[in-house]
Amino acid sequence: MNDRKIEKERKPNQKPVIGITMGDFNGIGTEVILKALSSNRILKMCTPVIYGSMRVISKYRKMMKLNDWFINQVQSVQQVSSKKTNLVTTWHNRSVEIQPGRITEEAGKFAIASIKAATEDLKKGLLDAVVTAPINKNNVQNDEFNFPGHTEYFAESFSSKNYLMLMVAEELRVGLVTGHIPLEKVAENISQELIIRKLQILMSSLQKDFGIVKPKVALLGLNPHAGEEGVLGTQEQKLIRPAIIDLKKKGNLVFGPYSPDGFFGRHEYRKFDGVLAMYHDQGLIPFKTLAFDRGVNFTAGLPIVRTSPDHGTAYDIAGKGIADETSMLCSIFQAVDIVKTRKGEKIAENAVQMFQ
Repeated sequence: MNDRKIEKERKPNQKPVIGITMGDFNGIGTEVILKALSSNRILKMCTPVIYGSMRVISKYRKMMKLNDWFINQVQSVQQVSSKKTNLVTTWHNRSVEIQPGRITEEAGKFAIASIKAATEDLKKGLLDAVVTAPINKNNVQNDEFNFPGHTEYFAESFSSKNYLMLMVAEELRVGLVTGHIPLEKVAENISQELIIRKLQILMSSLQKDFGIVKPKVALLGLNPHAGEEGVLGTQEQKLIRPAIIDLKKKGNLVFGPYSPDGFFGRHEYRKFDGVLAMYHDQGLIPFKTLAFDRGVNFTAGLPIVRTSPDHGTAYDIAGKGIADETSMLCSIFQAVDIVKTRKGEKIAENAVQMFQ
């Protein structure tokens, strides 16, 4: 499919249609989806379409005492109502055994069915964006789904080699050079070419998806204290600085490498539109410390818009009715904003405040 733009004919300023995959039904995904969509105020911003099973929805609605809330069940996305929350059935088993907090094979198959159905509608241009609820990376693995996570799955589904895992919370945006790989393999996977490519994706996304005309980006070092001039590692001198110099010569506002601990400790991230970390935990630990309840995982570089809450299945609190839906809400808001920014429409101002 390559990176061609996917769209269908729509009236100007029509509400975006946002697909929402249900993830692992034994985690907190269904709960945070229902909490996020239970207020009709979200219908002012978008048309939500859940991909999953009404049986699963019904069991959680009873658990959460949301029995009076009507969901429009349809067979295909073409039948959705813009005035209601909709559900496209992707799991037709008559009995569904929900076991909150448990890892089961059935929950993994359910999650895959939801993801695949939404992906097909994205490819057809029937959705403007997709928001994915958390999956368990173990029970979804099979011959049809052999990926470390959603990010890699959507990248392959839309033939995108150049993509970036980007964590977003208001003005804080943290991207990763390497993603879901073991820590012992990080150094060997980092190259000057890869750093430049990820930087270019980040800067392009800041322009196209966030409306920042001339983005200012910071790079973190790989080693403690950014290598201490080669004493604690040489990647900064051999790979990271040359990448920065190369892009600066082309007129880009790229700075670093910064020592990660001091960079976040002194709140220097506030001076930049985006931050590029070298590996997963280097970027996600400070991000989640600063913005866990409202963080969004956005896959930059794709021809489609995909966001997700920044938390996992949270089996330890599943089924207890105490999961916080803020990150799911922010993921929906972010998807809507990016869709509108790509279309050149006005972004909804302070959408989160509508629900506070």
